[in-house]
Amino acid sequence: MSVIALIMAGGSGTRFWPASRASQPKQFLRVTGDKSMLQLTFDRLEAQIPAHKIYVVTAGSQAQLVREHLPQLPPENIIIEPFGMNTAPCIALSAAHLATIYPQEEAMLVLPADHVILDVPAFLRSVNLAEKVARQGALVTFGIVPEYPATGYGYIEAGEELEPGVRKVSRFKEKPDLATATEFLRQGNFYWNSGMFCWTLASIEAAFRSHLPRALEVAGQTLALLKGGADQQRVNDAYAQMPRVPVDIGIMEPASNRAVIPVSIGWSDVGSWKALADISPADGEQNHFPAGGLALSSRDNYIYSDKYVALIGVEGLCVVETADAILVCSKERSEDVKKVVEHLQEQKKEELL
Repeated sequence: MSVIALIMAGGSGTRFWPASRASQPKQFLRVTGDKSMLQLTFDRLEAQIPAHKIYVVTAGSQAQLVREHLPQLPPENIIIEPFGMNTAPCIALSAAHLATIYPQEEAMLVLPADHVILDVPAFLRSVNLAEKVARQGALVTFGIVPEYPATGYGYIEAGEELEPGVRKVSRFKEKPDLATATEFLRQGNFYWNSGMFCWTLASIEAAFRSHLPRALEVAGQTLALLKGGADQQRVNDAYAQMPRVPVDIGIMEPASNRAVIPVSIGWSDVGSWKALADISPADGEQNHFPAGGLALSSRDNYIYSDKYVALIGVEGLCVVETADAILVCSKERSEDVKKVVEHLQEQKKEELL
């Protein structure tokens, strides 16, 4: 496999408060084992891609954390955004940087740092196929074969088959309500949008030039300032002109040369405490106690704490304890944790962010 891999690791993980903080965002947490999510992402790539072809793009405030978690990554392979914006800006900046190193026909895999993939061999096989299709000029995305009518994911509607295992993208659909998601599953040609992509440097540059030219222009200006040794404020001011849009909306939706590879790879974006609970080991009553506990007339609860916890007569809770904060919420409302972070920001409680 000769693809370049770009890991996006600049997110803030607000839905994982209070464990995820500005100083230690979600991708640096060890929530599914003894390694951080970033380390696990790197490991699954390194099975087929040499370390010198794996890059991490992250905000300047998180660059040192990346170095600590991935000491085997060449230091020059950390692409530093002045500050986090969105996926289209970080991809534009990264692609512009990589284009100064690699030929335009080089394939580029893009994926988040904080997803879980249980079936690594199946994932790597899909990357091999994506690389082949990308070299034919397509912007490739990976569609997860849905396991249930999820309302927390965007969907990709697939059209005609382009070749075995590859289909044309008909359209992207935002997060649906339950009735719509159920209908998507019944139709059988809708897939969860994984947020993972593959394309060549030439194809993604052409796509930005056609659909988001301002991002390409700002990326070039920012790189020139960085290489010219400009002071940080000038770099920040330049980068702030980036359009703050996701790559799905800014590039993939308006593009015509799109392909989707449907995959079943044990994937989760672990986007909330409930999502983590869904992939975590539990007892016979579906209670998860990492440090031991007791459940009396209680079921389907997720505990994140290093203390012994006793539950009595409760169901469907997430209980998350850190040194300075405790979160208790129903699993069904775990998406609302970001509202707690917004409240803390409004109250300027920086010590809890």
